[in-house]
Amino acid sequence: MNKLLYQDTVKAALLEDFGRRGDVTSEATIPADMTTRAVIRARKAGVIAGLDAALLAFELVNPALSIQKHVEDGAAVSAGQDIATLSGSARDILAGERVALNFLGHLSGIATMTATFVKTIEGTNAHICCTRKTTPGLRALEKHAVKCGGGSNHRYGLDDAILIKDNHIAVAGGIGPAVACARAMAGHMIKIEVEVDTLDQLKELLELSPGADAVLLDNMNPDMLARAVKMIDGSLTTEASGGINMDTVRSVSESGVDLISIGALTHSAPVLDLGLDISD
Repeated sequence: MNKLLYQDTVKAALLEDFGRRGDVTSEATIPADMTTRAVIRARKAGVIAGLDAALLAFELVNPALSIQKHVEDGAAVSAGQDIATLSGSARDILAGERVALNFLGHLSGIATMTATFVKTIEGTNAHICCTRKTTPGLRALEKHAVKCGGGSNHRYGLDDAILIKDNHIAVAGGIGPAVACARAMAGHMIKIEVEVDTLDQLKELLELSPGADAVLLDNMNPDMLARAVKMIDGSLTTEASGGINMDTVRSVSESGVDLISIGALTHSAPVLDLGLDISD
């Protein structure tokens, strides 16, 4: 990722942690001129994401710190593996530690969960996607983490594409009017996707001309998804969504859908256990 996309986020996290006085514990216990060497190390196996953002926390605290990366984002690491080494002011390394590990653990957790989902559907034609159910302020980083785990990104925001969901349909007066209005407004670069949760709604959508570019098949079981894919017969990009988990994702992927969107990738991924150890 370009540093411009996350440097303000990292700076804000440091300012939140530093408060009004900075790291009073390190100032009280460690001489100002003391140096040390520290290693960021994986305590559990997983996939790394957000390493540059994590290391930026140390750079912002003290640009003179020596930082060496041992892996890159997207790398699968084992328990006990070294991720990065830092050398320099002991106070400054400890001051940046928590913010750095917060970013790295959270984003690596997303990448690790994504990689597990991707592995589970291996051999099918489906792709795992994230959603807009992201932590406010962290969307770019979290979507980057999904890509590090082998997943794909859905919309980055409301301006990426037109996604007509159930509430849009209800307010617009039906699928037909909603799609017609969308077609009248959308330029040639904007895709239109419509959410349906029944095969009758899907039939209505397929009868429209001009219609949509993609369909979100919401909360359908694998059998219904397979029937929907057969009805669509390649005329629309198909996306399955709604409560899909590790136990169900394989059967969903075998229905023949193109995409499987999973909100849990960004809103419920457990943190990957990583730590910073003083190595002197």
